[in-house]
Amino acid sequence: MRTGSVLSEARATIDPVPRWDDAPLVGRAAELAHLLGHLDRAASGRTSGVLLAGDAGVGKTRLLDELTARAAQRGVRVLVGHCVDLGDVGLPYLPFVDLFRPVAADPELAPAAAANPVLAALFAGRPVSFPVQPAAEARDLSSPLPHRAAPQPVEDGRLQLFESVAGLICELASHGPLLIVLEDVHWADRSSRDLLRYLLARLSDEPVAVVASYRADDLHRRHPLRPLLAELVRLPGVERLELSPLPDAEVGALVRRLAAAAGSLSESAIEDVVARAEGNAFYAEELLAAGLHGEALPMALTDVLLARVEQRSPAAQQVLRVAAVAGRRVRHELVAAVGGLSDGDLETALAEAVHHHLLVVSDDGRYRFRHALLREAVLADLLPGERVRLHAAIAAYLARVPGAGTAAERAHHARESNDLPGAFSASLEAAAAAGGVGAPAEQLQHLEAALALWSAVPDAEERAGRGQVALLLETAATARTVGAPYRAVALLRSALEVLGPDADPETRARVHYTLAQAMVRVEDDAGAYRESAAAMALVPAQPPSKVRTWAAATHARMSYSVGRNDEADAAAEEALAAADALGFDGAWADIAVTQVRARPGADPAEVRARLDEALIRARRSGNVEVEMRVLYNLATVPFEAGRIGEALGWTRRGTRRARDLGVEWSYYPAELRHLHVTALYMAGDWDGSLAEADVLARVPEMSAHVRADGLLVLVGRGDPSARERIDWARSLIPRLSAHILLDLVTAGSEIDLAAWEGEPQKAVDVALAAYRRLRQEWDDDHLGVLRLAGTALAPVGDAAAAARRDRDAESTERWVRAGEQLVEAARSAVEIYRGTYGDTMGVEAIAWLARVEAEGARVRGEAAPELWRAAVEAFGFGHVYEEARSRWRLAEALLATGDRVEAAEEAGLAHEVAVRLGAAPLRTAVEGLIRRGRLDVGGVRAAEISAVMTPREAEVLRLLAQGRTNRQIGAELYISEKTASVHVSNILAKLGANGRTEAVAIAAQRGLLT
Repeated sequence: MRTGSVLSEARATIDPVPRWDDAPLVGRAAELAHLLGHLDRAASGRTSGVLLAGDAGVGKTRLLDELTARAAQRGVRVLVGHCVDLGDVGLPYLPFVDLFRPVAADPELAPAAAANPVLAALFAGRPVSFPVQPAAEARDLSSPLPHRAAPQPVEDGRLQLFESVAGLICELASHGPLLIVLEDVHWADRSSRDLLRYLLARLSDEPVAVVASYRADDLHRRHPLRPLLAELVRLPGVERLELSPLPDAEVGALVRRLAAAAGSLSESAIEDVVARAEGNAFYAEELLAAGLHGEALPMALTDVLLARVEQRSPAAQQVLRVAAVAGRRVRHELVAAVGGLSDGDLETALAEAVHHHLLVVSDDGRYRFRHALLREAVLADLLPGERVRLHAAIAAYLARVPGAGTAAERAHHARESNDLPGAFSASLEAAAAAGGVGAPAEQLQHLEAALALWSAVPDAEERAGRGQVALLLETAATARTVGAPYRAVALLRSALEVLGPDADPETRARVHYTLAQAMVRVEDDAGAYRESAAAMALVPAQPPSKVRTWAAATHARMSYSVGRNDEADAAAEEALAAADALGFDGAWADIAVTQVRARPGADPAEVRARLDEALIRARRSGNVEVEMRVLYNLATVPFEAGRIGEALGWTRRGTRRARDLGVEWSYYPAELRHLHVTALYMAGDWDGSLAEADVLARVPEMSAHVRADGLLVLVGRGDPSARERIDWARSLIPRLSAHILLDLVTAGSEIDLAAWEGEPQKAVDVALAAYRRLRQEWDDDHLGVLRLAGTALAPVGDAAAAARRDRDAESTERWVRAGEQLVEAARSAVEIYRGTYGDTMGVEAIAWLARVEAEGARVRGEAAPELWRAAVEAFGFGHVYEEARSRWRLAEALLATGDRVEAAEEAGLAHEVAVRLGAAPLRTAVEGLIRRGRLDVGGVRAAEISAVMTPREAEVLRLLAQGRTNRQIGAELYISEKTASVHVSNILAKLGANGRTEAVAIAAQRGLLT
């Protein structure tokens, strides 16, 4: 925190503005720009005033810190004064004593004012006494003041003081613009308020900006600052600026930055902090500290919040207690029924709570707390017995009055008042209501609450109308719907424990095959196979039954996944025949998809016909999960064949259908969205791809790869926020170790970012680490390494080329070895895949293999335009960006072989795509190649080194590129080593480089070196 006042001048050699946070300002760009506009107005010679309003903790001080720092950088003198809460008996003029402390310490700043006896007490920080001299005499000691319609009259002594303070400000402003900041004027004493009124009314054409901040939530109806504010905003040049709560995205950025600096915190915990803070930066910081140290609600924050509550009357406090227990929003009728107050007392208490900004009235007429944390603090302050009593009274009211509340509310209050049977029944009712309106996340929450109470309610089965196993299966199905497969696995295992080995075989079989379906979603194929085999062993094949049919359909899929193809074929044929015979359309559709996916290389027309029939049957059966599986495969088949437009048609249809059914984050809908985002990216619709990836900020962790998909665009465009999203995804991977898609998406983007930032070793390390994890989780499909290796080879090739240019044989050999390691990993993955699946790689995998071969040649120092032409053609199936990147490298290879005409053509095509996509890193690279090669490409102006460097600097840069030292440069150019050093420093500054090697790289990229 800043203490004392601040005085800054242009001639200061250090930053005079103490900062409580050196990190960039978050989420206040518009407000800061507005305040800087007032500073510009003052600099032009017109007095300007801003009344900065905002709740406690919303960020007023942080914004003012930034303003004062910016003002100091502009050469504006800054004075800061603080008001302090001293109750009704404040010290007169305290903020102005604070404000003018630097002037008192250095009389040379304002010599005329320093000699003014009227200001002596103010400078000394003593109670002000007024000399017995005429007011005119006092005014002569200060600069002449232009007159506004200043408030008349104050008693003569105060007029002398006010005029003297105005004169002091004018004297300071006569040397340059002046910024005056008064913080927390809601605590200002009456004399200070009067002086502020006088100054804003008196000053008009002086280069002075006045910013006074106050807490809006402290201004009750009778607060003495209210009439002053109403008066001040009517003055010319004075306006009110209100700081609203920060958007969640900005609070999230703040919390993640602080969490990264202070310690590890899960993404879910960060999102909880963001939600609870409700846009208040101070609350977010306190909650973050609590999250890092295990505190529910920090004592410091609780004390701050309760201080305002404890100032209210007993009746108002009772209303707040009832409202806190009732929930975030509460109806008047409930408070009246439960609060125990007469009608008159209730009206008065509610009015008091509203007028002091503790409660606000919603549009629907209900009362709610101004901030959710205020409610939390009131709840935390309740005695246990009082809380239970209020919950019981509210539960009784809700049960007694029809329509007074929802089943979820009744369940909550019954549970908190220890009415467990009532809570159990209400939870089941709430779950049914949530399921009826398509809210599976809330349905899961209520079902789990009921399960937790099962053993504590003697007649649970009677109340539920079903057994515990049936409730566990229902809850597990809901968990799968919301994208929580790990939770579904745990619930199904609990169901098996409840059943025991002697339970009905068909029921046990159903649980086993359902558990298998859930386990495969968490990458446990071996476990899923064991569970489906157990289901098959419990139910005979004859006579055909629904349970056996589904067990066989599930076992076929699991057997294929672990390579037991003969066993899988037998189970599939049995399931298909039984489904046909019994009319089980859902099972038939499911096994049809399994067979299609198990037979790669089948005739495309037959595959499409089979999937079309499966979709019709799945729809007819009403089995949503199977329908989503069919839609996913209808999109996957054309995607793998390179028909991106057709794939997008199915992904749009599938994601829309999933949204309509309320299952958009179950497994297949999430994969459909992943495919949709990826296909849009490939097709060159980067705005659409990013929008779909970010359609919901909060997604289930098992669907985190969908949001991570947005990295493809962010990295491709050089967006600085890519690093933050990579860190977010990286934080999830340890908890979701089997989530290979998340790992591959994150690693691929991290490698790409490292490539553009010139970090070859990091790119290699990330690629190989991800490849090791891929081999550990998947036995025979490691093709994901093709993209990782192809992308990581790019900076390795650059590093190898630079080492050759510098004649550094050791570094050249090192990078060639690293490149060979990546190429070998890619070739090995292809060999393993073909050994299992034959020649059935998709077009994207084939394209990345072509890229790997081309990049491998570049690492070895070979231009190999034929390999790059093959990569261009391979990506021509519809991957717009990677085709353009391959064209860039093809142009580079053609230029190396002397084919300038074709090089210019390929570079131009790559440049057009980079511009259209907003792919800034690729555009910069292509333009650098065009300029270095002096290629004739429309729209790209050749870089002339003379426009950047002096002739001597150009000579020095040429020698720098050859690896010369300052002494060698001096000797070759017949200048001193010191002069050579000065030229090198100038070159680094002009290029924005931190060192000689980086300067050469930047110059080469910009085409300043041939």
